[in-house]
Amino acid sequence: MREKILAVLEKNSRISPKELAELLGEREEDVAREIEQMEEDRVICGYHTLINWEQMEEEKVVALVEVKVTPQRDMGYDKIAERIYQYPEVTALYLMSGGFDFTVIVESKSMRGVANFVAEKLATIGPVQSTATHFILKKYKDYGTIICDEPKDERMLVMP
Repeated sequence: MREKILAVLEKNSRISPKELAELLGEREEDVAREIEQMEEDRVICGYHTLINWEQMEEEKVVALVEVKVTPQRDMGYDKIAERIYQYPEVTALYLMSGGFDFTVIVESKSMRGVANFVAEKLATIGPVQSTATHFILKKYKDYGTIICDEPKDERMLVMP
C-alpha cells in the first residue's frame, strides 16, 4: 500500500486521505495512519507546490552549480554537503558521480546574487576546488509536470 500512496502523493500532494482511500480501495483510517507513519520515518519529507515563476512579476534566477571538492580526513562528503546546504540560497544539493562531486541548485533574485553566492560563500569553503555555474534560462518540465505553454497546433486547415 505504501508504494501506491506515494505514487499518488508524488503527483498530487493535495489529495485528501479520504479521496486517496477511495482511489486505492482502502479504508481512510488505514491510509491516514500509513501517511503519518511515513512522515515519522522520513519517507515523506515534505509537501511542495510547483510554481511557474515566469508567470509572476518578481524575477527569480535559478542556477545549477557543479562543485568539485577534495574530501578532508574526518570530513567526508556528508560534512561538506552539510556546510553547503545550510545556506538559504541552496534549494537542492546532490552528490554526483562523474567529473564533479556535487550539483548545487541555487536561487536568487538576480544573476549577480548567484554570482556573489558562488564567489563569496561556496568557493570559500576549504575543500572546494572548483565550481562551474550554469544559469537555467527556461523551464519546460519540472518534477514531471510540463510548466510551459502547451504546444500549439500550427498545421494549416485545408478545406475541400
